[in-house]
Amino acid sequence: MQEDNFSVLPSNRLQFFPVMMFAIIMGLAGLTIVYQKANDLFGLSLWITDGLILLTSFLFCAILLTYFAKAVVYPSEVKKEFAHPIRINFFAAISISFLLLSIIFKETYFVISFYSWYIGAILHLFFTLYTLSFWINKTLEIQHSNPAWFIPIVGNLVVPVAGVDIVSPDVTVFYFSIGIFFWIILFSIILNRLIFHKQFAQKFMPTLFILIAPPSIGFIAYVKITAQLDMFAMILYNLGLFFTFLIFFMYKNFTKIKFFISWWAFTFPLATITLASMLMYDKTHLDFYLFISYFLIFSVTMVVLIVAYQTIVHMKRKEICIME
Repeated sequence: MQEDNFSVLPSNRLQFFPVMMFAIIMGLAGLTIVYQKANDLFGLSLWITDGLILLTSFLFCAILLTYFAKAVVYPSEVKKEFAHPIRINFFAAISISFLLLSIIFKETYFVISFYSWYIGAILHLFFTLYTLSFWINKTLEIQHSNPAWFIPIVGNLVVPVAGVDIVSPDVTVFYFSIGIFFWIILFSIILNRLIFHKQFAQKFMPTLFILIAPPSIGFIAYVKITAQLDMFAMILYNLGLFFTFLIFFMYKNFTKIKFFISWWAFTFPLATITLASMLMYDKTHLDFYLFISYFLIFSVTMVVLIVAYQTIVHMKRKEICIME
């Protein structure tokens, strides 16, 4: 096997295997769920969905085992990431990955879905509590804030999407409440950072796409919990759609960015607004949402393919998992 594979990284590269690699699983799982729903709603090809399920599951296991190996061999490096004002937010991508796998396997392997949900939900509550206590106890600078701070918060909105058929409404509403409340608080902080302070470092520019995710997932979670398409649901969806328009309007900000593993931040948020749009079409059967859904399915597919290709290219060049 080649040394560039996740599971056989040389020790010096294992040392620098970043927790951000779980963003790959979020992106691929998001795309997988998009094609699952598109197959149910539009009859798109099932073999694409099956292939994505296998790929996502394999890479999840590979990345999880590799990061576990890093924790065993280089525990001090994991502690450094866990104490880093930016990287700490990406630990929640681990629990979100479990939750997304729960959604993927819900219709086919309910036992896997069931246990994945419980692992993801418990882990995510821990990461949320730990991250919030970290923000409170540490003296952070405004420059440390960026949309990646939404990751521990957005995960709370994924919990009810995955768990609506697994646990009681009390539990799903608990997580939904946390996600919505802290999304509003953090959005004010991030907007202040974006408008009144220096621009992000180039490697963090892709995280602007994360602005799309909270209202989009919030919309899906709210409709799943209430089974209603009311005014609040419409507000959440339209906010997600607005942020998507805003990101597309700012496309020049992203065209010349050097590749970083943070490029995977492009993928999952696009998948969330795609899923939200398909849910809107399913509830309204309006042609506008049908058009938006097809356009976003194409867009998120192309983005994932481009980011995956660039990831493979830079892995072969050994430009990933190196000291920064």
